[in-house]
Amino acid sequence: MSVDNNPFRPPVARVYDHAQTSMGTFIPDGRRVPPGNGYRWLLRGWEIFRLAPGTWMGIAVVFMAVMMIVGMIPVVNVAVNLLIPIFIGGISIGCRAIEVGDGLRFDHLFAGFSRKPIPLLVVGLLYMISMAAVVFAAVVGAGIAFAAFAGGVDGLKEVFSLGMVLVVAVVFVAFSSLAMAVWLAPPLVIFHDVSAFHAIKNSLRVAVRNIGPFLVYTLLVVLAAVVASLPLLLGWLVLLPVLYASLYAAYRDMFFEE
Repeated sequence: MSVDNNPFRPPVARVYDHAQTSMGTFIPDGRRVPPGNGYRWLLRGWEIFRLAPGTWMGIAVVFMAVMMIVGMIPVVNVAVNLLIPIFIGGISIGCRAIEVGDGLRFDHLFAGFSRKPIPLLVVGLLYMISMAAVVFAAVVGAGIAFAAFAGGVDGLKEVFSLGMVLVVAVVFVAFSSLAMAVWLAPPLVIFHDVSAFHAIKNSLRVAVRNIGPFLVYTLLVVLAAVVASLPLLLGWLVLLPVLYASLYAAYRDMFFEE
């Protein structure tokens, strides 16, 4: 009788199983984290990038090339927003592979196409619908304010500028929250068997609850983008992968309790 087929052999725990259980407790509705964690997400993204810099840069180049090519084709360019969650799902699988010690591979970029592509497409569709609703509301709001100003409605001319600033601020927050939701939703779909609707809803809720760390994160990303743009945009070969990995770190931070 071979050793492998011995029924009396004591069970051996796999490294992957241990890594899974050591990731912490998953919180379906997410949690609020301190504002300073926005910095920690970027730092963790940098640490993940350093584990496989060449592969990460290759993934970033191909990802952006595909998005640009698809975006340049009339009619088909609408598919960009549908494809983004699938690629994010694949990148999330790559980040998880690094986390459990399996390592990142270039084909992780396309892993979302073979693992729950339909729910990920629905995430993209819900994102497009939500964005369209925000744009429509903003246009209507700005149109009403401008019509009131142009028509000389008493009492509204004085607040026109303030109203426009408010509209811009609300639109910015809405777009930022939706962007964060579409980045955080794919890991929920991929790893936790969550429907596209609930993934978007939970991600949006968590993004709004954590507006503090997201503001810190956004400010740091803007500063990093300026620095990355100086040497002929070459810094983006590093910044983009760091951003991809940092958003996975944000998902881990807000949906898990250590």
